[in-house]
Amino acid sequence: MTTLTAAPMAALLDRLFEEADAASPAASPAVAALSREERERLMRSKTEYLDYYGRMKDLALPVSRETGTLLYMLARACRARAIVEFGTSFGISTLHLAAALRDNGGGRLITTEFEPSKVARARDNLTAGGLIDLVEIREGDALRTLSADLPETIDLLLLDGAKALYPEILGLVESRLRSGALIVADNADYSPDYFAHVRSPANGYLSTPFAEDVELSMRLG
Repeated sequence: MTTLTAAPMAALLDRLFEEADAASPAASPAVAALSREERERLMRSKTEYLDYYGRMKDLALPVSRETGTLLYMLARACRARAIVEFGTSFGISTLHLAAALRDNGGGRLITTEFEPSKVARARDNLTAGGLIDLVEIREGDALRTLSADLPETIDLLLLDGAKALYPEILGLVESRLRSGALIVADNADYSPDYFAHVRSPANGYLSTPFAEDVELSMRLG
């Protein structure tokens, strides 16, 4: 048994995923009012992305169950002790990463979220999962919250916030990524600048698409 598959986590994750499935973005009037082209434009925009994510403030926007399991496995495999996450939302991905830290013997997970109501939901979920002691939730603009007081070395970075900011967020933590550190970027296809950076060998990464919507990268020494 692992923290991920034992009580209280297993039942908690089942409930959270079920709730997220029942409240899909397509069911939100604020989102349904946008055409597909407009949604994609807002997600890629470096100046208007807050409009899109503001419409999503009541939605969990979680990683898939499969990506959650992948996050746990990657964090366990690299024996992560220091993890940074961009985009907490309701804390579903955070729970998977914190469970890995628990099973690795402890550590520190710094996660950041712009929307105050989501911070409150995430804190409640992490408390219910018995993992809040491993997690520091920073509320506000990630370009500010992740600009200081980071671990000296970072083992794993998850990018799952505003896609247009992926290159900037990577830039904030890049110097602290240890050799062999893993970077998981969800829906990275909405950030072509990020793709260009991690897929260029000159920038010190080995990178490959994984499944349908995940880019998995490794920091080279």
